[in-house]
Amino acid sequence: MYMFAGMLSFLDICYTAVTIPQILVIFWIGRVHIAFSGCLLQMYFFHSLGITENYLLTIMAYDRYIAICNPLRYSTIMTSRCCKLLVFACWFCGFLSPVTKLILVTFLPFCGSNEIHHLFCDLSPLLHLACADTFLNVITDFVINSCIIILTSAFIALTYTKILITIILMNSAEGRRKAFSTCAAHITVVLIFFGSVAFMYVRPQTVYAPEYDQLVTINYTILTPLLNPAVYSLRNKEIKRALKKYFLR
Repeated sequence: MYMFAGMLSFLDICYTAVTIPQILVIFWIGRVHIAFSGCLLQMYFFHSLGITENYLLTIMAYDRYIAICNPLRYSTIMTSRCCKLLVFACWFCGFLSPVTKLILVTFLPFCGSNEIHHLFCDLSPLLHLACADTFLNVITDFVINSCIIILTSAFIALTYTKILITIILMNSAEGRRKAFSTCAAHITVVLIFFGSVAFMYVRPQTVYAPEYDQLVTINYTILTPLLNPAVYSLRNKEIKRALKKYFLR
């Protein structure tokens, strides 16, 4: 669990580093210029890191499932090698998933003011600047995002259904309380992250209100990474004890 929580923190640092500096410049100056290649790179890393976090949260649900439903076999199933392979799979699949969308964007001609009505380079605002039919781009983006979010959400839902059944069948009230406490942090993060991302990216249309999208974008690019350490750390006695010991020293 601590390995996955640490990886989630590292992901959040990278995730925010891709967008937050530019957002702060926009808030301070009002306008910022970016090269087309830089815009594509920002979009690619933003989507890659977001998808990687999506997969990592799914793996963390599986980790909680093993810990609660198969506690005696946990140490033999979730070995250090297994955890490292799962983390590697998250990063590999996360950085591979948006490649098709990125390649399709590079073939689009752009004209006009080239002013992106967004806080950073994202696919939907870029498609509005294209001087060609973007139907293939929109459908490809919708299919990829839908498959990723629906499959991972279904896996998490199935995992927590089995966890809930196991918790209900527990004889000890203390055991049920500890099990719920173990899952509460993860469920909170999943609901915030998946809800915002699903609202933004699981939709086939390109017509949208930029103000609403910017508000939702702030939610999962700033608020979610900000809340993750608090949600995971403040609910964990061992982490609180370690932090207290560190600061006292």
